[in-house]
Amino acid sequence: MNAAPAPRDMVRSGLCIGCGSCVAQAPMEATMHFDRYGQLRPAGSAAWLRSGSERLSRTCPFSPRAADEDALAAELFPHAPRHDASVGRYEAAYVGHVAEQEFRREGSSGGMTSWMAAELLRRHLVDGVAHVVPADPASDGRFFRYSVSRTVAELRAGAQSRYYPVELSQVLATILAEPGRYAVVGIPCFIKAVQLLRREYPLLRERIRYTLGLFCGHMKSARFVESLAWQSGVEVDELACIDFRSKSPERQANWYHARLQLRDGRSTGKDWWHLADGDWGAGFFMDAACNACDDVVAETADISFGDAWVEPYASDWQGSNVVVVRSPDLARLVSDGIADGRLQLKAVDSAFVAATQAAGLRQRREGLAYRLARRRGGVRPRKRFVDHAATPALRRKLIYAMRASISRWSHRVFRFARFARRPGIYLRWARAAAAGYHAVAYHRGRTGALVRRLGLR
Repeated sequence: MNAAPAPRDMVRSGLCIGCGSCVAQAPMEATMHFDRYGQLRPAGSAAWLRSGSERLSRTCPFSPRAADEDALAAELFPHAPRHDASVGRYEAAYVGHVAEQEFRREGSSGGMTSWMAAELLRRHLVDGVAHVVPADPASDGRFFRYSVSRTVAELRAGAQSRYYPVELSQVLATILAEPGRYAVVGIPCFIKAVQLLRREYPLLRERIRYTLGLFCGHMKSARFVESLAWQSGVEVDELACIDFRSKSPERQANWYHARLQLRDGRSTGKDWWHLADGDWGAGFFMDAACNACDDVVAETADISFGDAWVEPYASDWQGSNVVVVRSPDLARLVSDGIADGRLQLKAVDSAFVAATQAAGLRQRREGLAYRLARRRGGVRPRKRFVDHAATPALRRKLIYAMRASISRWSHRVFRFARFARRPGIYLRWARAAAAGYHAVAYHRGRTGALVRRLGLR
């Protein structure tokens, strides 16, 4: 495709992640709305959706005309002393948690994301932090949205992980309309979108001073919340709020437990392991654009945070972070926090960080090359890690193919079950799909034993 891809082209090619970057630059009538699968997509006049522009192409994170993560990081962190293909450029890396217990207690993991955002506010380095906070679904059906917090108290109310689609257009409008210095918290593709916008718009470059990235496995659609409600025996309309990763001394950090608060004051919960679609790696409700992503650790962020999914950290129910620091300014804040005893962090190398995200990196590197080799039609993404000569083993091919199939069909089967008002249609399919995936990926069950006997690696 020689012409600059338009928003509609990106959506139809499965390359729109719903970040809202295009809508932030669009005419007033353009908005982000939920599509039939519960994914956020741009909406507006037919002319705007069909018309591509060079600027839109340069600021869409999945556009083949946008600068990639390597190019952006080279501009943003030219003097970073370390560079690794798994984690990008960086000043230092750590594992540990916040010693100030309220941050660790209130966060999904070790509390580092909220601590850093709060530190920027406390030191008056920013006037506001754009991050995801709970929303009232009674207003427009959304359980979470971006907002700007200007105090530490407001910021802490937005702690926790959010496995739910959100978008940046409204909060970017706030940043443009209200003078000040801002930090933005987001997943890798959202941070990339922000950095691309900062390249194009001097006012955003002036006002967005820091970016805080979150390691990411994939984006889920809003239907995941409805599935949680179905499997917890309640209707989605009864939900007031959701804690996707409720902590308890009875469960180690990687044993996720979802806590659902109902409008009548009751609460209910469900362990992810007991959900038909609770295996994150299987890809239920994954956005199609995630299949074209090669950034796990937010390589363009000034600092990024993930879960330490290696022992002994994965078993600690309180949660632990891996931290990758790229900005010299933020590296000094982390060093000060360690020296003051406010942070309990240990320096690690890039190999340690990569080990904590091994499955995600394999999906975004080897798996990405395999998927792109099979891709046909539409806008073709331009990615960094595509070695078509490196052919995955047969079992890995099956895993990547099954994961993509589960992702695609979970949206469709759920839509039909929702229309028919028969949750069992989706749940029976999801259990069967998960069992097949587990047989190939983990050698579980009789089919898994057969896979093992066949010697598939």
